[in-house]
Amino acid sequence: MRRREFITLIGGATAAWPLAARAQQTGKLIRIGFVGPSLNNPQPIALYRAFLGRLHDLGFTEQQNLTVDYRSLDEPRGPFVNAMELVRPHPDLIVALGPEVALQAVVSASAFIPIVFVAVNFVPVARGYVASLARPGGNITGVVFQQLELAQKQVELLTQAFPERKRLAVLFDAQSIDQFNAAERAAKSLTLQIQPLKLENPPYDLDAAFRQVQAGAAQALLVLSSPLFIPHMPKVIEMATANRLPTMFINKDYIPAGGLMSYGADFTIMWHRGADYAAKVLNGAKPADLPVEQATKFLLAVNLKVAKAIGIELPTSVLLRADEVIE
Repeated sequence: MRRREFITLIGGATAAWPLAARAQQTGKLIRIGFVGPSLNNPQPIALYRAFLGRLHDLGFTEQQNLTVDYRSLDEPRGPFVNAMELVRPHPDLIVALGPEVALQAVVSASAFIPIVFVAVNFVPVARGYVASLARPGGNITGVVFQQLELAQKQVELLTQAFPERKRLAVLFDAQSIDQFNAAERAAKSLTLQIQPLKLENPPYDLDAAFRQVQAGAAQALLVLSSPLFIPHMPKVIEMATANRLPTMFINKDYIPAGGLMSYGADFTIMWHRGADYAAKVLNGAKPADLPVEQATKFLLAVNLKVAKAIGIELPTSVLLRADEVIE
């Protein structure tokens, strides 16, 4: 074998060697910039740990071959300033987790660093971030929740559980406006009277919102998905219970905490899949060649203790469909 061929062979083998192993060998830290929900609450902390745990299983471990610069969506300076700061040191990868503003911020800050998203509340194809689910193109790929379809299904499930309750209050904000529009369409098709409760200017005034709930004599409450709702969830659950309102959420974690029903994807699994995509990109895969993955399994969870506490009974048809039941 000639020397040039030998050098080419060695170079090709090095390129194929997983980045995690090369980083361990050279002492170089792989850098990830991360934009996501605030880590001031148990749920996002647990999901972030699940993300890091999955990366660890795939060969990337903080303080060994990986460093993560995490920026919260609700930091006072805003996600766009944070994204610019994330890009400045040229990380190997950027992860955008949550509503559109997370992806929007990092895309505006960088046109060349690979980006993996876990998209919540929007469809990246419809917004123009990727060319198609099968062939995203460019430097972006990831995992998406079809939240608009979930919002419609949540309304349908509430109607099936409580067909006599026709007045539905819906809690949403600017991050979840598309979900609200989908829920409103479903409510109208089911001849429900919908009461919009749009929260403005965080931190949100839930006392004022629930005064509107009482004034409108709402009979059920749909809480749509927004990262800015996470700090308020204990109070939402407390006030809904005090008003004896059946509640519907997207995240099953709210059901042991006192919510009545939830319908949505398993967030932990989706965060694991986001980590899988991150590892693939770090090991040399091109985002353009990684199809965007959609959640395909959705879980219905119910809490019979809450049902008893607020004086309602869930029909057998709903209980038989439930994937998780707390008794």
